[in-house]
Amino acid sequence: MKCRICGKKPIIYMPQHRLALCREDFISWFERYTERTIKDFRMFTNEDRVLVTVSGGKDSLALWHVLRKLGYNADGFYLHLGIGEYSERSRRKVEEFAERLGAKVIVVDLMEELAGIPELKKATSREACSVCGLVKRYNFNRVAKEYGYNVVATGHNLDDEASSLLANVINWNVKYLGRKYPVLEEEEGFVRKVKPFCKFTEKETALYALLNGIEFVEEECPYSEDASSIFYKETLNRIEEKFPGTKLRFYLEYLRKVYPRFREVEERELQRCKVCGEPSPSEVCPVCRLKERVAERKA
Repeated sequence: MKCRICGKKPIIYMPQHRLALCREDFISWFERYTERTIKDFRMFTNEDRVLVTVSGGKDSLALWHVLRKLGYNADGFYLHLGIGEYSERSRRKVEEFAERLGAKVIVVDLMEELAGIPELKKATSREACSVCGLVKRYNFNRVAKEYGYNVVATGHNLDDEASSLLANVINWNVKYLGRKYPVLEEEEGFVRKVKPFCKFTEKETALYALLNGIEFVEEECPYSEDASSIFYKETLNRIEEKFPGTKLRFYLEYLRKVYPRFREVEERELQRCKVCGEPSPSEVCPVCRLKERVAERKA
């Protein structure tokens, strides 16, 4: 097998693209493919201010690196989740990488704003991953508006999107399927949210990060061990081994054939939270209700 571009020995073969590439051509292809995804879905332009949510992991740091290299006005945002040494290591990786890029990073400590994930898990019946997702989405949107960014970019990859899609299809979560798209447009109270890595596998983003010398936190979050998403990822990986290209086809065919129908029925009635003013499905938003429970526990 040879690199399709130059004929050298390849370092990766991507069966879903029937493409083998050497180190230099893979990096170049990865960056071009990111740019094409951004343009195809009209995610943002060079005039937009993009806030990249960085966790210290390979996907988010690689995304920040690519966007800066492509010339986009992209800064980082790190939410310290209060998960002991794991969060401290993640914060150090993010701040060191920001210095390397010469870019701005906004750091918010959840323990100062609300409480760490361990304490929030005790204050609610939600699973840790569910609570984490809730406070992340809330703060991503809040901080972006506060600092004047009109786009929030996350490092979700194809494995993330395909496994989430599978879970929502199996459970027929119509509400979520109606919003399962790599671009969620700006609406009242919300900035635009985008996923430029939605077509890359986890293997591809990891390889790009390694080839560019990006130092990232390799261990998974301590609370992710029992996450249902891991099961769905493993299931898709087994299918992918037998039928290469299944993940990408499953995701892209959903966007092309099925999403438009779910989008028609997806409706959200939102109001302003009377406590914080953020968009909310009820009079008091879920995060403010969490704050009340934490205060009650402390009392």
